[in-house]
Amino acid sequence: MAKYQLNLAHLYGNLLNTYSDVGNIIALRYYAIRMDTAINTTVISIGDQFNPDEFDLALFGGGQDYEQYVVSKDLPNKKAALSKFINDGKPLLAICGGYQLLGHFYIGADGKKIPGLGLLDHYTLSQDNHRFIGNITIKDEKTGNEYHGFENHNGRTFLGKGERPLGKVITGNGNNGEDGTEGAIYKEVYCSYFHGPILTRNGEIAKHLLLTALHNKYPAADLSTQRSLLIKPTF
Repeated sequence: MAKYQLNLAHLYGNLLNTYSDVGNIIALRYYAIRMDTAINTTVISIGDQFNPDEFDLALFGGGQDYEQYVVSKDLPNKKAALSKFINDGKPLLAICGGYQLLGHFYIGADGKKIPGLGLLDHYTLSQDNHRFIGNITIKDEKTGNEYHGFENHNGRTFLGKGERPLGKVITGNGNNGEDGTEGAIYKEVYCSYFHGPILTRNGEIAKHLLLTALHNKYPAADLSTQRSLLIKPTF
């Protein structure tokens, strides 16, 4: 029996998993085991209630425009709950489509404007007959960490108030191919276009998400052992 238990909400995990974003859950479990922590995952999908008090962290993955359009119709029912989850400082990892849907809107490849939740102050435009595809490296200017991934997206995202980029682009295109940013951080929400999945190649982010969730749920616990763990992946 693990010393700690964390409950993870996989938002629309049965619809938004085009690029194997479920691999991020596998990576979190890999690191969590070394922190004497068990992760219990629940898929929250169309028509399901999302109770923010029942979960300690969340994953919001990406999908094709059709699936994202379907999800966008259900999302308003979960807006208040997701707002509370975010404002309570709980960690949420949003990849590609999940990233876009947390913002004000995104324009699909067919030119259709799909509304987002507006919980983060970014928006996403589309490209004509073009995608950003390839390996990408960025640097988090606050921590000095470099992150590596693979991007494959038509969207061009522009950040707004209260957001800072996950990193500055060293190689690749990033959010929009113009301003040199990739991803977004708002409170404990981490957004990115990185596939790979992102946590299998960037253990620093996985460790931060887990430690934040543990600190929130067990504020009196001594987590010094967990903080000192080396999390260099062996797979």
